[in-house]
Amino acid sequence: MPFDSDAVTTLTFDSYSTLVDVDAAEKALAARVDDPEPVSKLWRSRSIEYTLVSNHIDAYQTFYQMNRDALTYALDAHSVDLPDEEREEILSVYHELDVFDDVREGMERLRDAGYDLYVVSNGNPEMLESMVDHADIGGLLEDTISADEVETFKPDAEIYRHAAARTGTPIEEMAHAAALWFDVQGAQHAGMQGIWMDRKDTPWEPFDGEPSLTVETIHDIADELDA
Repeated sequence: MPFDSDAVTTLTFDSYSTLVDVDAAEKALAARVDDPEPVSKLWRSRSIEYTLVSNHIDAYQTFYQMNRDALTYALDAHSVDLPDEEREEILSVYHELDVFDDVREGMERLRDAGYDLYVVSNGNPEMLESMVDHADIGGLLEDTISADEVETFKPDAEIYRHAAARTGTPIEEMAHAAALWFDVQGAQHAGMQGIWMDRKDTPWEPFDGEPSLTVETIHDIADELDA
């Protein structure tokens, strides 16, 4: 369905790749790995895959631990042997990822226009707290909502319905913005409008319909809402 701006009262945002740049994790590998790009990509893809599988085999653990396991696999797959302390230093980059340039001003426009703004993320509370502090967006958000609260990961409908309950907003009045396609589809399946943050000009997945709205930046969302 096309985006209905008049129906939206509350906006939720994913965190990683939507508000902050996970590609910066490659920098943490660069000083320790000869070819960091494939290690970084495998690390990210495995962490996502682990969350998807865990929903189906009752194997929940925090996203930080998922990231640790995924990093271990990526290093092992590329025959990189690092001591535990260096692995933890690499992993800790998730507490200080760079915020995208449009985030603060774009969210400020939405907040000033009267929209309630939340983060809804797979990240556990400690990760989200450090992300918000490092991105300096705490004053723009009503709250952060973690998958840890329901011990299930996206795109399970439970996390989006939990977000609606936590915000006190009818789910049909919510729009969720995310960079990952399955996050957008999960939100739409649960009853939200889905906004795809296509920051890298990539094709949409030819699977189960289109997003309600496709944008490149948060300013585009503000424009759509006349904020």
